[in-house]
Amino acid sequence: MTGRGHPTADGSSARLLSTLARQVRALRAHRKMTRKSLARSSGVSERYLAQLEKGQGNVSVVLLARIADALQVAVAELLRVREPYTAEEVVISDVLRDMSPESHKAVLRMLAEQFAVSPDARRRVALVGLRGSGKTSQGRKLAERLGIPFVQLGHEIELLAGMSTLEIFSLSGQSGYRRLEEKALMQLLREYDRCVLETGGGIVTDKNLLNTLLTTCFVVWLFARPEDHMQRLVAEGDVRPMQDSDDAMSSLRRILAEREEHYAKAHAAIDTSGKTVDECVDELLRLLPVGAQRMLAESASS
Repeated sequence: MTGRGHPTADGSSARLLSTLARQVRALRAHRKMTRKSLARSSGVSERYLAQLEKGQGNVSVVLLARIADALQVAVAELLRVREPYTAEEVVISDVLRDMSPESHKAVLRMLAEQFAVSPDARRRVALVGLRGSGKTSQGRKLAERLGIPFVQLGHEIELLAGMSTLEIFSLSGQSGYRRLEEKALMQLLREYDRCVLETGGGIVTDKNLLNTLLTTCFVVWLFARPEDHMQRLVAEGDVRPMQDSDDAMSSLRRILAEREEHYAKAHAAIDTSGKTVDECVDELLRLLPVGAQRMLAESASS
């Protein structure tokens, strides 16, 4: 019996059951499990599984959890509308499940470099890191070597706001600065299809901005020992760290520790401690994905 508020089997319920049936069949086949072995592993009757794989079994949440556990997937994966699992996906899932968290990070970096960054995105190189890491000096030199523009996001933000960074923070706070940062970044990405982009030290703490960088640029994290950061800031004329060197150094170490997990999502990283600008740029060039230098050079000459 059907009525108002009770969907028929021809509606969304039928589609959901069909999706579930398809996913269970595909996973069972890839794991080379008979229906009997799946019944034994899950504690769900073979007869009930047969109905489920025909799209006729309206399974409870508890039984669905047992089936998902036996098939070694999350419950949500059984209900997700998608193409059936391939054998490769099942193998990859098994390998990842047995890996350590550190191995997961290594795999993520490899996948990001090989697949996540599109060829067009590799025309842009974005440098991230704290002040004093060498973003300006190395960014200028890298752009010169590649024959492409060097762009400073901080400068673009100030032009957009019509005031200095200190004034922006004073008037609008961090949230106001982040809104301007996002707007300036999107403008630069529209304007430049190839460039070396120097970003602000805190851009990585904004998840949306970091994801934008990771999908539109080849992102390199420049870092150094806290002592080197401090020396470079002083050499650039910033005397504030010397006013209370102990507190400044403690604050610098704290910020580095807090942001490390965000910086580590970059496609590549360079320790600039004790290295000249040219040495760092040489290393930067070596870290660029295969063919990226040629692509950048060809783009610049076209």
